[in-house]
Amino acid sequence: MTDPFAEALNLIASVFGRLRIRYAIGGSLASSTRGIWRSTMYLDLIASIAPAHVDRLVEVLGPAWYADAGMIRESIGSGRPFNIIHIASAQKIDIFPATEAFHNAQLDRASPAKVGLCPVTTAEDILLAKLRWYRAGGEVSDRQWGDVTGILATNPNFDFTYARSWAARLEVEDLLDRAIADIARDNA
Repeated sequence: MTDPFAEALNLIASVFGRLRIRYAIGGSLASSTRGIWRSTMYLDLIASIAPAHVDRLVEVLGPAWYADAGMIRESIGSGRPFNIIHIASAQKIDIFPATEAFHNAQLDRASPAKVGLCPVTTAEDILLAKLRWYRAGGEVSDRQWGDVTGILATNPNFDFTYARSWAARLEVEDLLDRAIADIARDNA
């Protein structure tokens, strides 16, 4: 029996490679890979996907996947994530279209990690993304905050200059400072 999570990831990686769509693993899988591991059922990808890719994407995915071309186009146009579902494994993949400079920086800096040969967002980039999600969620998710502090606690070569530069642009400097203070307090 194969792991449905890995199967879906390998299939979509193959499709994106075939269509030459740049992508990287983000979300909880990236923060677990770059920080403290935690179980997750979710697969989030950042992808440089444009409306011109949609018909071919749906065609190449074929009947093994649920992929609604209209919904995908609408999501790309509005800069919102969309999902596709691998029917045999029932694995849902959320795809976040790269629509801003930060997304492109994440794709440029992503590198293979413990997740096969798939590119994974860097520790700095997934931390910044998690800080944005934490803020957007009302700053109440202990799980998101745990991911943030786990990344800081396990990456001795963390590039604080890069992170601070983007934190200012993304308006999460205060959260970055708070996370750094939490780690310092825990290590005192």
